[in-house]
Amino acid sequence: MFDKILIANRGEVAVRIIRTARRMGIKTAIVFSEADRDSLAVDMADDAVFIGPSPAAQSYLVIDKIVAAAKQTGAQAIHPGFGFLSEKAEFADRLLAEKITFIGPNPGAIRAMGDKIESKKTAADAGVSCVPGFIGEIEGVEHAVQIAEEIGYPVMIKASAGGGGKGIRVAYNRKDVEEGFPAVRAEAKGAFGDDRIFIEKFVTAPRHIEIQVLGDKHGNVVHLFERECSIQRRNQKVIEEAPSPLLDEKTRMAMGEQAVALAKAVDYDSAGTVEFVASGADKSFYFLEMNTRLQVEHPVSEMITGLDLVEQMIRVAAGEKLAFKQKDLKISGWAIESRIYAEDPYRNFLPSIGRLKTYQAPAEGKQGAITLRNETGVREGDEISMFYDPMIAKLITHGPTRIAAIDAQAAALDNFLIEGIAENIPFLGAVMEEKDFRKGDFTTAYIKQKFPDGFEGVPPTKAQEKLLIASAAVARSFTARRATQTSGRVTPANGWQRDWVVILDKVHHLTHVDLDEKGADVFIDGRKHRFDTETRPGARIIIGAFDGQPFAVKIKTAPEGYTLRLRGVTARATVATPRGADLHKKIPEKQKADTSKLIVSPMPGLVISIDAKAGQDVKAGEGVAVVEAMKMQNIIRAERDGVIAKVHVAPGASVAADEVMIELT
Repeated sequence: MFDKILIANRGEVAVRIIRTARRMGIKTAIVFSEADRDSLAVDMADDAVFIGPSPAAQSYLVIDKIVAAAKQTGAQAIHPGFGFLSEKAEFADRLLAEKITFIGPNPGAIRAMGDKIESKKTAADAGVSCVPGFIGEIEGVEHAVQIAEEIGYPVMIKASAGGGGKGIRVAYNRKDVEEGFPAVRAEAKGAFGDDRIFIEKFVTAPRHIEIQVLGDKHGNVVHLFERECSIQRRNQKVIEEAPSPLLDEKTRMAMGEQAVALAKAVDYDSAGTVEFVASGADKSFYFLEMNTRLQVEHPVSEMITGLDLVEQMIRVAAGEKLAFKQKDLKISGWAIESRIYAEDPYRNFLPSIGRLKTYQAPAEGKQGAITLRNETGVREGDEISMFYDPMIAKLITHGPTRIAAIDAQAAALDNFLIEGIAENIPFLGAVMEEKDFRKGDFTTAYIKQKFPDGFEGVPPTKAQEKLLIASAAVARSFTARRATQTSGRVTPANGWQRDWVVILDKVHHLTHVDLDEKGADVFIDGRKHRFDTETRPGARIIIGAFDGQPFAVKIKTAPEGYTLRLRGVTARATVATPRGADLHKKIPEKQKADTSKLIVSPMPGLVISIDAKAGQDVKAGEGVAVVEAMKMQNIIRAERDGVIAKVHVAPGASVAADEVMIELT
């Protein structure tokens, strides 16, 4: 076994590897860029080596720097994590030449499977069912259009070296290809250093199912069953689970056997994932690609099998045989994983960059039948950088059934508090409550179908509405009691204010609060409710039980009241005295400013191109600029017809969120 390994990665996967290595008694070293100098992973590792500027192309993707760091720290092996160099055959080749063990598959397997074009050829030769498409070099936009029209729309334009949802576009017509092909090629070049593209048929109403495989250097290969990864946005997975609610035992066995056969065909000798697109109608499935590395969503497979995949990768790399056979592996319970991203769900999920002023994750561990796990590479006070993936954490819950795991996930999201940047927790909470998701009835188009106009929050149920009203009234009563006690004004005769009007969504609710040592009796519109809590006044999350049902409500002070968050609900509650509520009815609504003539950057990022000039006519929906943020290129479009009056930015400039880029007449 190794004495020391180097981690050629950053963030939560680096922390994940360090934790397993510690448990195995292996020392760790890590490389870091300027942006990651003060990161959690750097603090946790036994050694750390600075490898350059923040852009990955100048640090994490430079093989010479990684090799030098391994030699400097005396590491015998390198774990690449996922992304960066994890699927670069030339990196594995170099380590082989340097006599440093690569904790991953052999270079031949990476070449055969890591290249998306070559992997499809290999799969076809192995008799694996493949999606119809064009496998070969594409000369340019016109050639791409020709191929797409021969296959038939819709098609998927995909980077050969892609991964992690980067370098992918779905095209439904010629215009989509003309815009999408250059964008995918640019993303592929920037993120992977390889701009080769392939095009394949996009299967409508698909499910994204992947099989986790694990092989050793002695010819043994097993699968660890499937993961359901169909809840995606812009081809980036958002929620994963294991097993899949779609598969029956027969289909599970067939997919597993195909995945193992494919892995054996290329002498696969590490953890890897074979991805399929499956039909929700008849459970037919087609090979998509193989990822020759650890997957972001690997924890759900670990939770249902009891295996540590990072440990298995290390043991296999050290030459050990797998200590189990396929017949020894069983599915136990159900696991759900939510990816918590630094992005604003209320602004079309645009990236959010900044410092984590508050980061309070729910407690990890086992409580009854539920196990909770949180994988992250950040702490309170850390900064989310524009240079890397916007993931903050992965929240995983495991329970005896799918619904138990979903309910536990929803409750854990309610208890996850992040401030300082926007994050997607409200959206994730909304999905956990959505009926089709709970039934397991969805496709990869789920988010687009359920939220066609973007995410604007969800309305509260009647029970949630009562809980939010009670939370606001109790919080205000705590404040009133404390103020009267401090001032000495409280007397047995008058006490403190107990009668309130809570204004929620413009509706006035008469509320009376009787505080006691364990919480309060709350009367809402004449009906009594019990609000039990031990949360101290001023806390950002109120935890307790409402009419006997456990809850966690996030609460933040706002003018004359509070902003409250629960599941996918975000509500603004004004808490007033009865007299104050009467006056509120007489206040006119403020008119919104007219910003229709301004084209603004919806996110902070780098201006890649400006496709408009003063005096030019533009139509609604026409692309006028491209802004890159967190490794993704975003086309900025005009929202209405008009004439360009002024262009405020140029290619290469940095822009802030809501910064005016272009003005229309």
